[in-house]
Amino acid sequence: MTADDQTLKSEGAPDETGAYTLAVDAEAAGARLDKWLAEKITGITRTRLKTLIEGGALTRGGEVFTTPSWKLREGEEYRLTPPPLEDPAPKPEAIPLDVVYEDDDLIVVNKPAGLVVHPAPGAWSGTLVNALLHHCGDSLSGIGGARRPGIVHRIDKDTSGLLVVAKHDAAHQGLSAAFSTHDIERVYEAIAVGAPRPGVGTIDAPLGRNVRDRTKMAVVDEWEYDEEEDAHVPKRGARLAVTHYKVIEAFGRTRAKLKGDALASLIECTLETGRTHQIRVHLASINCPLIGDQVYGRGPGLSGLKPGEPAADHAIETIRNFRRQALHARVLGFTHPVTGEAMRFEREAPEDFQALLTALRAL
Repeated sequence: MTADDQTLKSEGAPDETGAYTLAVDAEAAGARLDKWLAEKITGITRTRLKTLIEGGALTRGGEVFTTPSWKLREGEEYRLTPPPLEDPAPKPEAIPLDVVYEDDDLIVVNKPAGLVVHPAPGAWSGTLVNALLHHCGDSLSGIGGARRPGIVHRIDKDTSGLLVVAKHDAAHQGLSAAFSTHDIERVYEAIAVGAPRPGVGTIDAPLGRNVRDRTKMAVVDEWEYDEEEDAHVPKRGARLAVTHYKVIEAFGRTRAKLKGDALASLIECTLETGRTHQIRVHLASINCPLIGDQVYGRGPGLSGLKPGEPAADHAIETIRNFRRQALHARVLGFTHPVTGEAMRFEREAPEDFQALLTALRAL
């Protein structure tokens, strides 16, 4: 074996954690990322690599990178961390849960901000699913033949609020059908930069993957005619998304630059559809991104909020320390998939959300 062969073998082998670290040399520059990885790493198909990349298992320079078709550049360094092969099934973990309702068919929980709903690359443990496996135990008859909770909808890691989970196949199918036909009541509270005009309205804007960053969603305003549907549909695989909103409170009107404007607002959002990041992207599209949103927001601070007096200083500090999107799933209503009973649950936003409201109300 030559020295070059030994280097390639070492480079394409996993480290003690099971991760692969690979650097792009001049010869590889210009090649497609997933194809290059498939040549470098033995035992993982190109199709599997593409799935891992899109799922967030690859980093470039320490940041998650999700574009399999990317053309390599000399000097780039990638690290691939595949999920464990020995046992991908989630394991029970004793994580505290705020259980709002539970019976033999389903469970409703009030999820705290910071808790991931389902195991995924980068978060294989410490999730809501792990907590539910521990909490429910033998009351789970299983989904698809496996003893696991049936996740029918999700809310983002840093969003708090209500979530319903099925305990068996029949409940899972019933809830999934209700979500697919939009027969679910979902009301969120959001604290946004500025205030929408008009104060009550509907955002009807299809959502799809951002073409420049696949980890983000974006409004898709390009349409094409679908002969089978006999209708115009959004391009790029986007899906219809509708959010109804209403401004509940406006904050800092006397400090805003323009008459009638506000520095921030508490907005009630009712979902007609439930797409990934829907409220966050929709409000950002009308120039009212959520306070604390690290992906679609504008960064800390509010335009027009100047330091120098107690209320402003307190609000500035509170906003600076609010490190998640200001979004809470307050109301969840549905028809019980087994008994047919109408069910509706409501939970107030957590302390950090309330503290932010208090600081803004003082402006």
